[in-house]
Amino acid sequence: MDEAEAVVSFRHVSKRFPGARALEDVSFDVRRGSCHALCGENGAGKSTLAKLLAGIEQPDGGEIAVGGRVIHFEDPRDALAAGIGMVHQELAFCENLSVAENLCLGDLPVRGLFVSRAEMEKRAAAMMGAIDAPIDVRRLVGELTVAEQQMVQIASAVGGGARVIIFDEPTSSLSQHETERFYTLLDRLKARGVTCVFVSHRMQEIFRLCDTITVLRDGRHVATRSIESIDEATLVQLMIGRRLEEYLPVETTATGSGGEVLRVAELSSPRKFENIGFSVHAGEVVGIAGLVGAGRTDIAHAIFGLDHEASGRVEVAGIPLGLRSPAEAMRAGVGFVPEDRKRHGLVLSLRGLENVTLPTLRSLALAGWLRGGAERALAADAFTRLRVRPPDLNAVTAGLSGGNQQKLVLAKWLAARCRVLILDEPTRGVDVGAKAEIHALIGRLASEGTGILLISSELPELVALSSRILVLRDGQMVGELARAEADPESLLRMMAGLDPLGRRLRA
Repeated sequence: MDEAEAVVSFRHVSKRFPGARALEDVSFDVRRGSCHALCGENGAGKSTLAKLLAGIEQPDGGEIAVGGRVIHFEDPRDALAAGIGMVHQELAFCENLSVAENLCLGDLPVRGLFVSRAEMEKRAAAMMGAIDAPIDVRRLVGELTVAEQQMVQIASAVGGGARVIIFDEPTSSLSQHETERFYTLLDRLKARGVTCVFVSHRMQEIFRLCDTITVLRDGRHVATRSIESIDEATLVQLMIGRRLEEYLPVETTATGSGGEVLRVAELSSPRKFENIGFSVHAGEVVGIAGLVGAGRTDIAHAIFGLDHEASGRVEVAGIPLGLRSPAEAMRAGVGFVPEDRKRHGLVLSLRGLENVTLPTLRSLALAGWLRGGAERALAADAFTRLRVRPPDLNAVTAGLSGGNQQKLVLAKWLAARCRVLILDEPTRGVDVGAKAEIHALIGRLASEGTGILLISSELPELVALSSRILVLRDGQMVGELARAEADPESLLRMMAGLDPLGRRLRA
Protein backbone atom coordinates (compact mmCIF):
# COMPACT_ATOMS: atom_id res chain seq x y z
CA MET A 1 0.00 0.00 0.00
CA ASP A 2 1.27 3.49 -0.85
CA GLU A 3 2.36 5.39 2.29
CA ALA A 4 0.01 8.25 1.41
CA GLU A 5 -2.97 5.87 1.36
CA ALA A 6 -2.26 4.51 4.86
CA VAL A 7 -3.91 6.52 7.62
CA VAL A 8 -2.65 4.04 10.26
CA SER A 9 0.38 1.75 10.04
CA PHE A 10 1.28 -0.93 12.59
CA ARG A 11 4.97 -1.80 12.34
CA HIS A 12 6.25 -4.88 14.23
CA VAL A 13 3.97 -4.12 17.19
CA SER A 14 4.26 -6.33 20.28
CA LYS A 15 2.53 -6.28 23.66
CA ARG A 16 2.84 -8.51 26.70
CA PHE A 17 0.82 -8.70 29.89
CA PRO A 18 1.94 -10.58 33.02
CA GLY A 19 1.99 -14.24 32.08
CA ALA A 20 0.65 -13.75 28.56
CA ARG A 21 1.75 -12.54 25.13
CA ALA A 22 -1.05 -10.48 23.60
CA LEU A 23 0.65 -9.35 20.35
CA GLU A 24 3.85 -10.39 18.63
CA ASP A 25 5.43 -8.58 15.65
CA VAL A 26 2.17 -7.38 14.09
CA SER A 27 2.47 -5.30 10.90
CA PHE A 28 -0.22 -4.05 8.50
CA ASP A 29 -1.77 -0.81 7.20
CA VAL A 30 -5.26 0.69 7.41
CA ARG A 31 -6.21 2.58 4.25
CA ARG A 32 -7.63 6.09 4.56
CA GLY A 33 -11.44 6.10 4.26
CA SER A 34 -11.78 2.32 4.54
CA CYS A 35 -13.83 0.17 6.88
CA HIS A 36 -11.18 -2.27 8.08
CA ALA A 37 -12.24 -5.39 10.02
CA LEU A 38 -10.09 -6.97 12.74
CA CYS A 39 -11.00 -10.66 13.00
CA GLY A 40 -9.81 -13.55 15.12
CA GLU A 41 -10.73 -15.78 18.02
CA ASN A 42 -11.08 -14.44 21.54
CA GLY A 43 -7.57 -13.86 22.81
CA ALA A 44 -6.18 -13.34 19.30
CA GLY A 45 -5.19 -9.75 20.16
CA LYS A 46 -7.90 -7.73 18.40
CA SER A 47 -9.03 -5.66 21.37
CA THR A 48 -5.46 -5.19 22.57
CA LEU A 49 -4.47 -3.80 19.17
CA ALA A 50 -7.50 -1.48 19.22
CA LYS A 51 -6.56 -0.25 22.71
CA LEU A 52 -2.99 0.48 21.56
CA LEU A 53 -4.32 2.61 18.71
CA ALA A 54 -6.75 4.38 21.06
CA GLY A 55 -4.06 5.23 23.62
CA ILE A 56 -5.54 3.00 26.35
CA GLU A 57 -2.46 0.75 26.31
CA GLN A 58 1.09 1.34 25.08
CA PRO A 59 3.10 -1.14 22.97
CA ASP A 60 6.17 -2.90 24.36
CA GLY A 61 7.80 -3.05 20.95
CA GLY A 62 7.40 -1.74 17.43
CA GLU A 63 5.67 1.49 16.48
CA ILE A 64 2.35 2.90 15.28
CA ALA A 65 2.24 5.62 12.62
CA VAL A 66 -0.73 7.89 11.98
CA GLY A 67 -0.69 9.80 8.70
CA GLY A 68 2.91 8.69 8.16
CA ARG A 69 4.09 10.10 11.51
CA VAL A 70 5.13 7.79 14.35
CA ILE A 71 3.04 8.52 17.43
CA HIS A 72 3.35 7.77 21.16
CA PHE A 73 0.02 8.11 22.94
CA GLU A 74 0.07 8.37 26.72
CA ASP A 75 -3.71 8.21 27.09
CA PRO A 76 -6.96 8.34 25.05
CA ARG A 77 -6.93 12.15 25.11
CA ASP A 78 -3.67 12.12 23.14
CA ALA A 79 -5.24 9.71 20.64
CA LEU A 80 -8.34 11.88 20.21
CA ALA A 81 -6.14 14.94 19.68
CA ALA A 82 -4.52 12.97 16.84
CA GLY A 83 -7.96 12.20 15.38
CA ILE A 84 -8.53 8.69 16.76
CA GLY A 85 -11.61 7.76 18.84
CA MET A 86 -13.01 4.49 20.13
CA VAL A 87 -16.52 3.13 20.65
CA HIS A 88 -16.23 0.44 23.31
CA GLN A 89 -18.20 -2.79 23.56
CA GLU A 90 -18.73 -2.14 27.27
CA LEU A 91 -20.12 1.35 27.67
CA ALA A 92 -18.52 3.59 30.30
CA PHE A 93 -20.52 6.66 31.32
CA CYS A 94 -21.43 8.58 34.45
CA GLU A 95 -25.01 7.30 34.41
CA ASN A 96 -26.20 9.84 36.98
CA LEU A 97 -25.21 12.71 34.66
CA SER A 98 -27.02 13.98 31.58
CA VAL A 99 -25.99 13.29 27.99
CA ALA A 100 -24.72 16.88 27.73
CA GLU A 101 -22.66 16.57 30.92
CA ASN A 102 -21.09 13.31 29.73
CA LEU A 103 -20.27 14.69 26.27
CA CYS A 104 -18.65 17.86 27.67
CA LEU A 105 -17.11 16.33 30.79
CA GLY A 106 -13.53 16.81 29.60
CA ASP A 107 -14.06 20.40 28.47
CA LEU A 108 -16.92 22.02 30.38
CA PRO A 109 -17.91 25.49 29.07
CA VAL A 110 -17.75 28.07 31.82
CA ARG A 111 -19.07 31.56 32.31
CA GLY A 112 -17.14 33.24 35.08
CA LEU A 113 -16.87 30.75 37.93
CA PHE A 114 -19.81 28.62 36.86
CA VAL A 115 -20.52 26.01 34.21
CA SER A 116 -22.66 27.43 31.40
CA ARG A 117 -25.41 24.81 31.15
CA ALA A 118 -26.98 26.51 28.11
CA GLU A 119 -23.68 26.43 26.20
CA MET A 120 -23.02 22.85 27.32
CA GLU A 121 -26.40 21.67 26.04
CA LYS A 122 -25.98 23.61 22.80
CA ARG A 123 -22.57 22.03 22.20
CA ALA A 124 -23.88 18.53 23.04
CA ALA A 125 -26.92 18.95 20.79
CA ALA A 126 -24.59 19.89 17.92
CA MET A 127 -22.53 16.75 18.54
CA MET A 128 -25.64 14.54 18.51
CA GLY A 129 -26.93 16.35 15.44
CA ALA A 130 -23.68 15.62 13.61
CA ILE A 131 -24.60 11.93 13.56
CA ASP A 132 -28.37 12.53 13.14
CA ALA A 133 -29.20 11.03 16.54
CA PRO A 134 -32.41 12.60 17.93
CA ILE A 135 -31.62 12.22 21.65
CA ASP A 136 -32.55 14.88 24.21
CA VAL A 137 -29.18 15.88 25.70
CA ARG A 138 -30.88 16.76 29.00
CA ARG A 139 -31.79 13.11 29.67
CA LEU A 140 -29.75 11.12 32.17
CA VAL A 141 -27.48 8.61 30.46
CA GLY A 142 -28.74 5.92 32.87
CA GLU A 143 -32.22 6.30 31.35
CA LEU A 144 -31.03 5.59 27.79
CA THR A 145 -31.15 2.24 26.03
CA VAL A 146 -27.90 0.49 25.16
CA ALA A 147 -28.33 1.58 21.52
CA GLU A 148 -28.85 5.21 22.55
CA GLN A 149 -25.80 5.11 24.82
CA GLN A 150 -23.80 3.79 21.90
CA MET A 151 -24.98 6.75 19.80
CA VAL A 152 -23.67 9.05 22.55
CA GLN A 153 -20.28 7.29 22.37
CA ILE A 154 -20.15 7.75 18.61
CA ALA A 155 -21.18 11.41 18.93
CA SER A 156 -18.37 11.92 21.45
CA ALA A 157 -15.81 10.49 19.03
CA VAL A 158 -17.08 12.38 15.98
CA GLY A 159 -17.59 15.60 17.95
CA GLY A 160 -14.05 15.31 19.31
CA GLY A 161 -12.72 15.48 15.76
CA ALA A 162 -11.97 11.77 15.23
CA ARG A 163 -11.21 10.86 11.63
CA VAL A 164 -10.44 7.27 12.61
CA ILE A 165 -13.01 5.50 14.82
CA ILE A 166 -12.46 2.06 16.35
CA PHE A 167 -15.64 0.03 16.92
CA ASP A 168 -15.17 -2.87 19.37
CA GLU A 169 -18.07 -5.35 18.99
CA PRO A 170 -20.55 -2.46 18.57
CA THR A 171 -23.65 -4.58 17.84
CA SER A 172 -23.20 -7.31 20.47
CA SER A 173 -25.95 -5.88 22.72
CA LEU A 174 -28.28 -4.45 20.05
CA SER A 175 -31.55 -5.79 18.68
CA GLN A 176 -31.89 -6.44 14.95
CA HIS A 177 -33.71 -3.12 14.44
CA GLU A 178 -31.08 -1.20 16.44
CA THR A 179 -28.32 -2.98 14.52
CA GLU A 180 -29.80 -1.87 11.18
CA ARG A 181 -29.91 1.73 12.45
CA PHE A 182 -26.26 1.42 13.45
CA TYR A 183 -25.37 0.12 9.97
CA THR A 184 -27.05 3.17 8.42
CA LEU A 185 -25.07 5.48 10.69
CA LEU A 186 -21.82 3.72 9.82
CA ASP A 187 -22.58 4.07 6.12
CA ARG A 188 -23.01 7.83 6.65
CA LEU A 189 -19.70 8.08 8.49
CA LYS A 190 -17.93 6.20 5.70
CA ALA A 191 -19.50 8.51 3.10
CA ARG A 192 -18.02 11.45 5.01
CA GLY A 193 -14.54 9.96 4.77
CA VAL A 194 -14.24 8.64 8.32
CA THR A 195 -11.95 5.61 8.57
CA CYS A 196 -13.49 2.78 10.60
CA VAL A 197 -11.58 -0.01 12.34
CA PHE A 198 -14.21 -2.65 13.04
CA VAL A 199 -13.74 -5.46 15.61
CA SER A 200 -16.49 -8.07 15.27
CA HIS A 201 -17.24 -11.79 15.41
CA ARG A 202 -20.34 -11.52 13.24
CA MET A 203 -19.64 -12.72 9.73
CA GLN A 204 -22.73 -11.15 8.20
CA GLU A 205 -21.88 -7.62 9.32
CA ILE A 206 -18.19 -7.96 8.42
CA PHE A 207 -19.13 -8.75 4.82
CA ARG A 208 -21.92 -6.14 4.87
CA LEU A 209 -19.81 -3.22 6.13
CA CYS A 210 -16.09 -3.79 5.60
CA ASP A 211 -13.87 -3.51 2.53
CA THR A 212 -10.68 -4.94 4.08
CA ILE A 213 -10.09 -7.71 6.62
CA THR A 214 -7.08 -8.35 8.84
CA VAL A 215 -6.93 -11.69 10.64
CA LEU A 216 -5.03 -12.22 13.90
CA ARG A 217 -4.37 -15.58 15.53
CA ASP A 218 -2.62 -16.08 18.88
CA GLY A 219 -1.39 -12.49 18.82
CA ARG A 220 0.18 -12.71 15.36
CA HIS A 221 -0.79 -11.24 12.01
CA VAL A 222 -2.10 -13.98 9.69
CA ALA A 223 -3.41 -12.09 6.65
CA THR A 224 -4.80 -8.81 5.35
CA ARG A 225 -7.19 -9.23 2.41
CA SER A 226 -9.71 -7.20 0.45
CA ILE A 227 -13.31 -8.27 1.03
CA GLU A 228 -13.63 -9.26 -2.64
CA SER A 229 -10.78 -11.75 -2.38
CA ILE A 230 -12.10 -13.77 0.55
CA ASP A 231 -15.24 -15.72 1.42
CA GLU A 232 -16.69 -16.76 4.77
CA ALA A 233 -15.27 -20.28 4.68
CA THR A 234 -11.75 -19.02 3.99
CA LEU A 235 -12.04 -16.36 6.69
CA VAL A 236 -13.05 -18.92 9.31
CA GLN A 237 -10.16 -21.17 8.32
CA LEU A 238 -7.73 -18.26 8.67
CA MET A 239 -9.15 -17.39 12.09
CA ILE A 240 -9.34 -20.81 13.73
CA GLY A 241 -7.58 -23.27 11.43
CA ARG A 242 -10.76 -25.31 10.96
CA ARG A 243 -13.40 -25.54 8.25
CA LEU A 244 -16.59 -23.49 8.25
CA GLU A 245 -18.72 -26.60 8.81
CA GLU A 246 -17.21 -26.93 12.30
CA TYR A 247 -18.38 -23.40 13.17
CA LEU A 248 -21.99 -23.61 11.97
CA PRO A 249 -24.55 -24.93 14.50
CA VAL A 250 -24.99 -28.69 14.36
CA GLU A 251 -28.49 -29.91 15.04
CA THR A 252 -28.79 -31.63 18.39
CA THR A 253 -30.26 -35.13 18.33
CA ALA A 254 -31.67 -35.16 21.88
CA THR A 255 -35.46 -35.35 21.88
CA GLY A 256 -36.24 -34.81 25.54
CA SER A 257 -37.69 -38.26 26.11
CA GLY A 258 -36.84 -38.17 29.83
CA GLY A 259 -39.07 -37.07 32.67
CA GLU A 260 -40.17 -33.50 33.26
CA VAL A 261 -37.44 -31.49 35.02
CA LEU A 262 -38.97 -28.00 34.82
CA ARG A 263 -42.62 -26.91 34.88
CA VAL A 264 -43.66 -23.26 34.69
CA ALA A 265 -47.34 -22.29 35.13
CA GLU A 266 -49.12 -18.92 35.30
CA LEU A 267 -45.80 -17.09 35.73
CA SER A 268 -46.25 -13.32 35.72
CA SER A 269 -44.39 -10.17 36.71
CA PRO A 270 -45.83 -6.64 36.62
CA ARG A 271 -44.89 -4.68 33.48
CA LYS A 272 -42.68 -7.54 32.20
CA PHE A 273 -44.61 -10.69 31.26
CA GLU A 274 -47.94 -12.38 31.96
CA ASN A 275 -49.32 -15.90 32.33
CA ILE A 276 -46.33 -17.83 31.00
CA GLY A 277 -46.51 -21.61 31.04
CA PHE A 278 -44.30 -24.36 29.58
CA SER A 279 -42.31 -27.45 30.55
CA VAL A 280 -38.83 -28.83 29.86
CA HIS A 281 -37.98 -32.53 29.92
CA ALA A 282 -34.67 -34.19 30.70
CA GLY A 283 -32.50 -34.21 27.60
CA GLU A 284 -34.52 -31.49 25.87
CA VAL A 285 -33.37 -28.09 24.56
CA VAL A 286 -36.28 -25.62 24.62
CA GLY A 287 -35.56 -22.36 22.85
CA ILE A 288 -37.12 -18.98 23.63
CA ALA A 289 -37.38 -16.47 20.77
CA GLY A 290 -38.54 -12.87 20.95
CA LEU A 291 -37.56 -9.33 20.14
CA VAL A 292 -35.67 -7.24 22.68
CA GLY A 293 -38.14 -6.33 25.43
CA ALA A 294 -40.40 -9.32 24.80
CA GLY A 295 -39.59 -10.74 28.26
CA ARG A 296 -37.12 -13.54 27.53
CA THR A 297 -34.48 -12.58 30.09
CA ASP A 298 -37.12 -11.47 32.59
CA ILE A 299 -38.61 -14.97 32.60
CA ALA A 300 -35.18 -16.50 33.18
CA HIS A 301 -34.62 -14.11 36.10
CA ALA A 302 -37.97 -15.04 37.62
CA ILE A 303 -37.30 -18.79 37.43
CA PHE A 304 -33.89 -18.31 39.06
CA GLY A 305 -35.34 -16.25 41.92
CA LEU A 306 -34.07 -12.85 40.80
CA ASP A 307 -37.47 -11.14 40.41
CA HIS A 308 -39.19 -10.59 43.77
CA GLU A 309 -42.33 -9.31 42.06
CA ALA A 310 -42.86 -12.54 40.11
CA SER A 311 -45.80 -14.80 40.88
CA GLY A 312 -46.91 -18.18 39.61
CA ARG A 313 -45.71 -21.76 39.95
CA VAL A 314 -42.31 -23.19 39.09
CA GLU A 315 -41.38 -26.80 39.84
CA VAL A 316 -38.04 -28.57 39.37
CA ALA A 317 -38.42 -32.34 39.15
CA GLY A 318 -41.78 -31.95 40.90
CA ILE A 319 -40.43 -29.81 43.77
CA PRO A 320 -41.97 -26.28 44.00
CA LEU A 321 -39.64 -23.26 44.01
CA GLY A 322 -40.43 -20.17 46.07
CA LEU A 323 -39.25 -17.72 43.34
CA ARG A 324 -37.50 -15.54 45.92
CA SER A 325 -33.96 -16.88 46.15
CA PRO A 326 -31.26 -17.94 43.66
CA ALA A 327 -29.83 -20.09 46.45
CA GLU A 328 -33.07 -22.10 46.56
CA ALA A 329 -33.00 -22.49 42.77
CA MET A 330 -29.40 -23.69 42.92
CA ARG A 331 -30.18 -26.21 45.65
CA ALA A 332 -32.99 -27.56 43.45
CA GLY A 333 -30.50 -28.06 40.61
CA VAL A 334 -31.06 -24.95 38.46
CA GLY A 335 -28.08 -23.16 36.88
CA PHE A 336 -28.16 -19.84 35.06
CA VAL A 337 -25.65 -18.49 32.52
CA PRO A 338 -26.60 -14.79 32.31
CA GLU A 339 -26.49 -12.56 29.25
CA ASP A 340 -23.91 -10.21 30.79
CA ARG A 341 -21.15 -12.50 32.03
CA LYS A 342 -18.99 -9.67 33.39
CA ARG A 343 -21.65 -8.04 35.56
CA HIS A 344 -23.76 -11.04 36.57
CA GLY A 345 -21.85 -14.24 35.82
CA LEU A 346 -18.40 -13.71 37.31
CA VAL A 347 -16.49 -12.02 40.10
CA LEU A 348 -13.81 -10.41 37.94
CA SER A 349 -11.41 -9.77 40.82
CA LEU A 350 -11.23 -13.48 41.69
CA ARG A 351 -9.08 -16.13 40.03
CA GLY A 352 -10.66 -18.37 37.44
CA LEU A 353 -10.52 -21.37 39.79
CA GLU A 354 -12.46 -19.47 42.48
CA ASN A 355 -15.17 -18.49 40.00
CA VAL A 356 -15.65 -22.06 38.81
CA THR A 357 -16.22 -23.42 42.32
CA LEU A 358 -18.38 -20.58 43.72
CA PRO A 359 -21.73 -22.48 43.55
CA THR A 360 -20.24 -25.64 45.11
CA LEU A 361 -18.12 -24.31 47.98
CA ARG A 362 -20.17 -26.07 50.66
CA SER A 363 -19.46 -29.47 49.15
CA LEU A 364 -15.74 -28.68 49.03
CA ALA A 365 -15.40 -27.65 52.67
CA LEU A 366 -14.45 -29.83 55.63
CA ALA A 367 -15.13 -28.44 59.10
CA GLY A 368 -15.43 -24.99 57.56
CA TRP A 369 -12.10 -25.19 55.69
CA LEU A 370 -11.90 -25.29 51.89
CA ARG A 371 -10.07 -28.33 50.55
CA GLY A 372 -7.77 -26.96 47.85
CA GLY A 373 -7.15 -30.33 46.23
CA ALA A 374 -10.85 -31.09 45.95
CA GLU A 375 -11.46 -27.60 44.50
CA ARG A 376 -8.87 -28.14 41.76
CA ALA A 377 -10.15 -31.65 41.02
CA LEU A 378 -13.71 -30.32 40.62
CA ALA A 379 -12.57 -27.55 38.23
CA ALA A 380 -10.48 -30.03 36.23
CA ASP A 381 -13.46 -32.39 35.94
CA ALA A 382 -15.69 -29.54 34.73
CA PHE A 383 -13.25 -28.62 31.98
CA THR A 384 -12.86 -32.28 31.03
CA ARG A 385 -16.63 -32.31 30.47
CA LEU A 386 -16.37 -29.05 28.52
CA ARG A 387 -13.80 -30.74 26.24
CA VAL A 388 -11.99 -27.45 25.71
CA ARG A 389 -8.56 -26.25 26.68
CA PRO A 390 -9.00 -24.56 30.07
CA PRO A 391 -7.72 -21.02 30.62
CA ASP A 392 -5.11 -20.34 33.30
CA LEU A 393 -7.23 -20.94 36.38
CA ASN A 394 -4.77 -19.04 38.56
CA ALA A 395 -5.10 -15.89 36.44
CA VAL A 396 -7.35 -13.06 37.60
CA THR A 397 -10.64 -13.41 35.70
CA ALA A 398 -10.71 -9.76 34.58
CA GLY A 399 -7.59 -10.35 32.47
CA LEU A 400 -8.98 -13.31 30.50
CA SER A 401 -10.44 -13.06 27.01
CA GLY A 402 -14.21 -12.97 26.55
CA GLY A 403 -14.27 -16.56 25.29
CA ASN A 404 -12.32 -17.84 28.29
CA GLN A 405 -14.56 -15.90 30.67
CA GLN A 406 -17.59 -17.58 29.09
CA LYS A 407 -15.91 -20.96 29.52
CA LEU A 408 -15.56 -20.20 33.25
CA VAL A 409 -19.28 -19.40 33.54
CA LEU A 410 -20.20 -22.66 31.80
CA ALA A 411 -17.67 -24.69 33.81
CA LYS A 412 -19.15 -23.28 37.03
CA TRP A 413 -22.53 -24.84 36.29
CA LEU A 414 -21.05 -28.05 34.89
CA ALA A 415 -19.26 -28.48 38.23
CA ALA A 416 -22.61 -27.98 40.00
CA ARG A 417 -24.20 -30.87 38.02
CA CYS A 418 -27.47 -29.03 37.27
CA ARG A 419 -30.77 -30.71 36.39
CA VAL A 420 -31.87 -27.57 34.54
CA LEU A 421 -29.54 -25.11 32.85
CA ILE A 422 -30.81 -21.72 31.64
CA LEU A 423 -28.58 -20.23 28.93
CA ASP A 424 -29.17 -16.55 28.11
CA GLU A 425 -27.29 -15.57 24.93
CA PRO A 426 -24.51 -18.13 25.62
CA THR A 427 -22.53 -17.31 22.46
CA ARG A 428 -22.84 -13.50 22.49
CA GLY A 429 -19.46 -11.84 22.03
CA VAL A 430 -17.45 -15.06 21.62
CA ASP A 431 -15.41 -16.04 18.60
CA VAL A 432 -16.28 -18.65 16.02
CA GLY A 433 -14.18 -21.35 17.66
CA ALA A 434 -15.68 -20.82 21.12
CA LYS A 435 -19.14 -20.68 19.56
CA ALA A 436 -18.66 -24.12 17.98
CA GLU A 437 -17.45 -25.48 21.32
CA ILE A 438 -20.51 -24.09 23.14
CA HIS A 439 -22.88 -25.54 20.51
CA ALA A 440 -21.26 -28.94 20.94
CA LEU A 441 -21.47 -28.63 24.73
CA ILE A 442 -25.21 -27.88 24.60
CA GLY A 443 -25.75 -31.04 22.55
CA ARG A 444 -23.67 -33.14 24.95
CA LEU A 445 -25.44 -31.82 28.05
CA ALA A 446 -28.83 -32.62 26.50
CA SER A 447 -27.67 -36.12 25.58
CA GLU A 448 -26.58 -36.59 29.22
CA GLY A 449 -30.10 -35.73 30.43
CA THR A 450 -29.84 -32.05 31.36
CA GLY A 451 -32.93 -29.97 30.58
CA ILE A 452 -31.85 -26.78 28.81
CA LEU A 453 -33.72 -23.51 28.37
CA LEU A 454 -31.95 -21.60 25.57
CA ILE A 455 -32.44 -17.87 24.95
CA SER A 456 -30.75 -16.51 21.84
CA SER A 457 -31.11 -13.60 19.43
CA GLU A 458 -29.42 -15.67 16.70
CA LEU A 459 -32.37 -17.43 15.09
CA PRO A 460 -30.31 -19.99 13.11
CA GLU A 461 -28.71 -21.00 16.41
CA LEU A 462 -32.14 -21.46 18.03
CA VAL A 463 -33.47 -23.48 15.10
CA ALA A 464 -30.43 -25.75 14.98
CA LEU A 465 -30.10 -26.44 18.70
CA SER A 466 -33.66 -26.49 20.04
CA SER A 467 -36.08 -29.41 20.17
CA ARG A 468 -38.88 -26.84 20.08
CA ILE A 469 -39.09 -23.05 20.29
CA LEU A 470 -41.40 -20.86 22.39
CA VAL A 471 -42.16 -17.45 20.87
CA LEU A 472 -42.73 -14.36 23.04
CA ARG A 473 -44.13 -10.99 22.07
CA ASP A 474 -44.76 -8.07 24.43
CA GLY A 475 -44.50 -10.27 27.53
CA GLN A 476 -46.88 -12.96 26.30
CA MET A 477 -46.34 -16.37 24.77
CA VAL A 478 -47.79 -16.26 21.26
CA GLY A 479 -46.77 -19.62 19.88
CA GLU A 480 -44.65 -22.74 19.94
CA LEU A 481 -42.90 -24.38 17.00
CA ALA A 482 -41.30 -27.80 16.75
CA ARG A 483 -37.90 -27.86 15.11
CA ALA A 484 -39.39 -29.38 11.96
CA GLU A 485 -41.75 -26.39 11.62
CA ALA A 486 -39.27 -23.66 12.57
CA ASP A 487 -37.12 -21.48 10.35
CA PRO A 488 -35.78 -17.94 10.94
CA GLU A 489 -38.40 -16.33 8.69
CA SER A 490 -41.42 -17.89 10.41
CA LEU A 491 -39.97 -17.08 13.83
CA LEU A 492 -39.41 -13.46 12.85
CA ARG A 493 -43.00 -13.13 11.64
CA MET A 494 -44.35 -14.49 14.91
CA MET A 495 -41.99 -12.32 16.98
CA ALA A 496 -43.09 -9.20 15.10
CA GLY A 497 -46.81 -10.09 15.15
CA LEU A 498 -47.14 -10.73 11.41
CA ASP A 499 -48.99 -13.49 9.60
CA PRO A 500 -47.27 -15.49 6.82
CA LEU A 501 -48.19 -12.78 4.26
CA GLY A 502 -46.53 -10.07 6.34
CA ARG A 503 -49.74 -8.50 7.66
CA ARG A 504 -49.88 -7.24 11.24
CA LEU A 505 -51.77 -9.60 13.56
CA ARG A 506 -54.13 -8.36 16.25
CA ALA A 507 -52.70 -8.39 19.76
